[in-house]
Amino acid sequence: MRVLGFGDNIVDRFVDRGIDYPGGNSVNVAVYARRLGLEAAYLGVFGDDDLGGFLREAIASQGVAVDRCVVKEGESGVSTLRVDDGDRIFLGWNGGGVTVSEPLVLEGDLLDYVSSFDLVHSSVYSGSESELPKLAGRGPLVSFDLSSEEEFRTPSYLDRVCPHADLVLLSCSHLDEAATRALLAEAVRRGARMALATRGVDGAIAHDGRVTVAAPARPVEQEQVVDTMGCGDAFLAGFAVSLLRGGWSAAASSAASGVSPAFALPPGEDALSPGEDAIERALHDGAAAAYEQCFVEGAFGHGKAAERPPVASMWRAAEHER
Repeated sequence: MRVLGFGDNIVDRFVDRGIDYPGGNSVNVAVYARRLGLEAAYLGVFGDDDLGGFLREAIASQGVAVDRCVVKEGESGVSTLRVDDGDRIFLGWNGGGVTVSEPLVLEGDLLDYVSSFDLVHSSVYSGSESELPKLAGRGPLVSFDLSSEEEFRTPSYLDRVCPHADLVLLSCSHLDEAATRALLAEAVRRGARMALATRGVDGAIAHDGRVTVAAPARPVEQEQVVDTMGCGDAFLAGFAVSLLRGGWSAAASSAASGVSPAFALPPGEDALSPGEDAIERALHDGAAAAYEQCFVEGAFGHGKAAERPPVASMWRAAEHER
């Protein structure tokens, strides 16, 4: 089984520690899938500055292939943050640098390469929305992180992503359970085959249009938490890897009926869901992965002394958690 992180990479600069860490939603999911024993690769754009080289080397050091990535002229993405009582507080970012301003276009050999994976993961920070339809019927499952911002939950945005996603993740720590369930149902109604909501200490909920399954978070003592960077990404990786190991795979689309990729099932079973038991097991596996992530500095370690921000960067205050 092979997982590809397609899209964003970024340097997470902890101002309270004076340390730069490699990260990015698409990067993190690939790294965590590799740590869970799957073959993994990352595909995206690196800046041609020193931080771009740092990111590439750090990702490769985790056993994640980066050989199809592209280096472009421009600065790397940098977000600034600090940790307060174990919680990450975002202070601002430079817009993601060249990774976001000049994302990759999937065509030719590159599209064939991406299509060779069992699961392709991307995010709202990747500029990849236009590329998702190209993967329909080509083999891979598609997962997509919708984060927590309202701009990525409008009907128009959900309609761009959900019809092309087998799994969407929504961060819902700020919502009550009723609002969370309604949002999951909306994502599925707009085309996602499954929607997963992480709710921090309140656990997680998954919905596929047929069943809704909830599971608690794995408790961790607050004083033991190093920081929570990457916990949501770790949950998604643990959840997806569990489903993959249970037989989750993309079925070929039907050219005649326009059927979207679905969950592979034993002959004779007419359903698109991997089943309630498999989803519940995946929720517990996701919680276990998120628990382990609480004891890691940054997204996956590999920190180095922080650089000063480039003078030319247009930093803006963060209005949300990235």
